[in-house]
Amino acid sequence: MSEGFAQTPGPPYYAVIFSSRRTAVDDGYGAMADAMVELASTQPGFLGVESTRGADGFGITISYWSSEAAISAWKANAQHRVAQAGGNRKWYAHFETRVARVERAYSGPR
Repeated sequence: MSEGFAQTPGPPYYAVIFSSRRTAVDDGYGAMADAMVELASTQPGFLGVESTRGADGFGITISYWSSEAAISAWKANAQHRVAQAGGNRKWYAHFETRVARVERAYSGPR
């Protein structure tokens, strides 16, 4: 497998797609983002994460989960809620969160 790609099981599973545009405020963003990936990786049902951000501040993070219940538990996690509040208050100019069930998955090149 290529570095940077999540190692997911065979479908079905779930993807939480978080698209965001950063503000100019840094104020601990990188440390908080790293801490959230570390914390998420310890949560029941977490399968992996992929993330990228362009120089223009637009980024996409996709986290993979075994169930909708696991996603709900992550969303309600107290430390994650603190990070969400920081994002709303200072780090994100705008974001969109989408949840999808992965029905098929394949990789390449063949």
